[in-house]
Amino acid sequence: MSFFRHVKEEFEIIKERDPAIKSPMEVLLYPSFKVMLSYRRAHKLYEKGHYFWARYISQKAARKTGIEIHPGAQIGKGFFIDHGTGVIIGETTIIGDNVTLYQGVTLGGTGKETGKRHPTLKDNVMVSAGAKIIGSFTVGENSKIGAGSVVLDEVPDNCTVVGVPGRVVKRNNIKVPASDMDQVHLPDPVMEDITILKQENTALTNRLLELEREVRQLRDNTQNQEKEEINHEDL
Repeated sequence: MSFFRHVKEEFEIIKERDPAIKSPMEVLLYPSFKVMLSYRRAHKLYEKGHYFWARYISQKAARKTGIEIHPGAQIGKGFFIDHGTGVIIGETTIIGDNVTLYQGVTLGGTGKETGKRHPTLKDNVMVSAGAKIIGSFTVGENSKIGAGSVVLDEVPDNCTVVGVPGRVVKRNNIKVPASDMDQVHLPDPVMEDITILKQENTALTNRLLELEREVRQLRDNTQNQEKEEINHEDL
């Protein structure tokens, strides 16, 4: 793909995904626009074995934009980083098409592996602000990672992950549209668990009260029966 085609592609992606864009020229100011142009150049050098110059370009871009993308990472079409400060993408990361990352996202390794050390994000994945995806595993298509989550295990297709450590919350197996970029209305498994515990505690309390009433009634019946027997004997 030519340089000018790269420029046009990045230009269209940013205009499509960021509603804050008011004029086309603003795209030129975006860190995502600048860093992706540098990444494409660096990645070509990396593939040809020019590792020093590839890293030189990527590190220079990181200092300017706050986004660090290792030139060895493989990134598909339609990739977008919103704001971007603090984003880190490791060397063996593989990113599919139409993936969106927000500020502070880390696609990192555990530091203990060799070879493939970083995650694979399949098509249409969205990773919200501050999320950390650590290790060599796959995040499935159309999945969403909630803000601040720490993901350490495989994520199936069409799922939402929230929490620390990240927990998968299936959405009735309904496919998440690529255009769904809602970071706010995500499931909260912790609150769901608390709600269930409250419901179970209420049910247990009600059952205990019923048992206490039954015991009192049985005791009263027994006492009344004993009184009737005593009165009968006196007669």
